Amino acid sequence: MSWLKKPSTPGGVIYFFVLAIMVSGIVLVGLGTWRTGVVVMGSSFGVAFLARSVLSEDRAGMLRVRRRSVDLITMALCCSGLVALAWLIPMRR
Repeated sequence: MSWLKKPSTPGGVIYFFVLAIMVSGIVLVGLGTWRTGVVVMGSSFGVAFLARSVLSEDRAGMLRVRRRSVDLITMALCCSGLVALAWLIPMRR
């Protein structure tokens, strides 16, 4: 498996951790607990936000897509939007 390399920055490791949280949220949605799954997916963006805000530009790895401010705003909107979506949609009776 020479094509499989470990991430070279802390941001790359955190990126895969965030990806694992996102996949677990998608699995929860698929199992029928959509509200919990969406909150887990939103939380993964929150973890990415915290990591991107703390790590320097050269250590951010795959978390760095654009300028820091654009990345942080995007991740904050995704996090708050998903959590708000999960809690504002009324339960069916």
